[in-house]
Amino acid sequence: MESNKQNHHKMMMKDFIKRFWISVILTVPLLILSPMIQEFFNFKVVFPGISFVMFAIASVTFFYGGWPFLKGLYKELKKRSPGMMTLIALAIFVAYFYSSAVVFGLKGRLFYWELVTLIDIMLLGHWIEMKSVIGASNALEELAKLMPDAAHKVVDEEIQDVPIKQLKKKDIVLVKPGEKIPSDGIIIEGKSYINESMITGESVPVKRTKNDEVIGGSINGDGSIKIKVQNTGEDSYLSKVINLVEESQKSKSKTQSLADRAAFWLTIIALTAGFSTLFVWIFAAGRDLAFSIERMATVMVITCPHALGLAIPLVVAVSTTKSAKNGLLIRNRTAFENSRKITSIVFDKTGTLTKGEFGVSKVEIIDNSFNRNDILKYAASIEQNSEHPIGRGIINEAKNMDIDLYDIKNFKAIKGKGVYGEIDSKEVMVVSPQYMEENNISYDDNLFDKDFTTNVFLLVNKKVKGSISLADEIREESYSAVKKLKDMGIKVWMLTGDNEKTAKAVAEKLNLDGYFAEVLPHEKQKKIEQIQKQKNFVAMTGDGVNDAPALAKADVGIAIGSGTDVAAETADIILVNSNPEDVVSLIKFGKKTYHKMIQNLFWATGYNAIAIPLAAGVLYNQGILISPALGAVLMSFSTIIVAINAKLLAGKLE
Repeated sequence: MESNKQNHHKMMMKDFIKRFWISVILTVPLLILSPMIQEFFNFKVVFPGISFVMFAIASVTFFYGGWPFLKGLYKELKKRSPGMMTLIALAIFVAYFYSSAVVFGLKGRLFYWELVTLIDIMLLGHWIEMKSVIGASNALEELAKLMPDAAHKVVDEEIQDVPIKQLKKKDIVLVKPGEKIPSDGIIIEGKSYINESMITGESVPVKRTKNDEVIGGSINGDGSIKIKVQNTGEDSYLSKVINLVEESQKSKSKTQSLADRAAFWLTIIALTAGFSTLFVWIFAAGRDLAFSIERMATVMVITCPHALGLAIPLVVAVSTTKSAKNGLLIRNRTAFENSRKITSIVFDKTGTLTKGEFGVSKVEIIDNSFNRNDILKYAASIEQNSEHPIGRGIINEAKNMDIDLYDIKNFKAIKGKGVYGEIDSKEVMVVSPQYMEENNISYDDNLFDKDFTTNVFLLVNKKVKGSISLADEIREESYSAVKKLKDMGIKVWMLTGDNEKTAKAVAEKLNLDGYFAEVLPHEKQKKIEQIQKQKNFVAMTGDGVNDAPALAKADVGIAIGSGTDVAAETADIILVNSNPEDVVSLIKFGKKTYHKMIQNLFWATGYNAIAIPLAAGVLYNQGILISPALGAVLMSFSTIIVAINAKLLAGKLE
């Protein structure tokens, strides 16, 4: 469904540029034939039936080039939400039908050249905008990829590989080591450590044994397990997450952009000024219908300035390009505009405020016959054959210290409690505190910070040589990011699937305003709603599948670039460099971009304050009446200013 939507947007972009070039080709002869253009450039082209030729060219341009706006008018009016499409359609509709009436006998002027140039510029503006921000969400598709294609179904003690769509409740499924779990279920045989980080955000693989529930899409560890299927299809946990994302995206898509809000008011002004002009000239001034309609048409065409079609798209194009060069990918323009409103920002912990991987935080020497390097060398050597995140953290530390590792023999994994191996005929083990307690091996309980770290011991020939503490390290940039955000008056929260003690420790170290711990994906969405209900404009920053519903629900969803495709596709803005400080840059640049949009809207529409009254004829008795030529000069002038002003966004991101 989402991939079809993306293809639809790409087709729309191609359609806009195709209509633009064809309309431009048709515009050239029509401009040459236009009396006002001939007068302006002092040349003359006249032949019998010239007005009908202009009518034919203008008709093709109106119905072909203007079709997207006419269709957009219908959609906006159907939703009772008039915006940019309504304003454009109104202007080209009046210009075309009034000019056509003139061709067939009504006394007045032709507005064909304004009609075709307006269509050209609006098509170009919409193409620029779509090209700048295209990137339709593939979030739901990426979520679906978490599920495997097939499952090992157990039938009469035999294994049958079947598509997961064929699984039913109470089916028995075998999940081998390292495989994705195909559906929600309950373990009926075996035990393993399950990596649920992509689903729940819990940074450490969780031990699951008989009668424990498992979630479809999570990754099995090093043990084989059999599960009884509980939920499949729409009832599965992952499907519910997908539905939450879809619903939140739909509700967010209703937000109106700045350009649409401006267009709404200009539409009201155009209709009011146009019909007021008509009635005043007919009933108050007593002028004939032809003159009155000409004044009305002039007012309504001028009210939709050419520059308005480029005012916002040009700023969007410049800001999008500049942001991308500085590591910010804008996927939702309206959310980017609204980043200036953020009052509270919620960060995911694992992989966002923290690095999302275990690092050695402390090495404690217990037996003085070993030094720090010895402890790391023995421990890393034993962990070489382990796939556990703790083992990888120890190995990475040894590599950083340029420590050469020993060759090991007879490696064994002690389920959930550590690893064993032999080095030079010595029995070496790296084990958990639980193993120490179960085997009555004493240790100093104050060696490490139990609330914030995962701790293991090195045993050589059953004697304790030292301990190693590991933690999901806080990014250095997180400290300055939080401080800068708080200095801006923005409250900073943390949302995590991790345990209460770890969450509290991280929150205290970063001096956050608050945190939520042990929160599942659907609960994360509710926490965002909870903060929103306190009259906060909320941004959510995350990197994992578990963050997708919250990212979609937040007023502004921000994904860390190093995270999952699901997070990136659900978010409005992506931080390519995975730097939390970029959130500060985003908010500041969002404010600057918004101010630039306001300036452009002023330059694009400000001349209306002069042009509309003059076009309506308020100074007619003084001999002053705005001509189409003067209107063209004013519109061209405002378009040039708009283009230059947009370019002033270039430079260093702030």
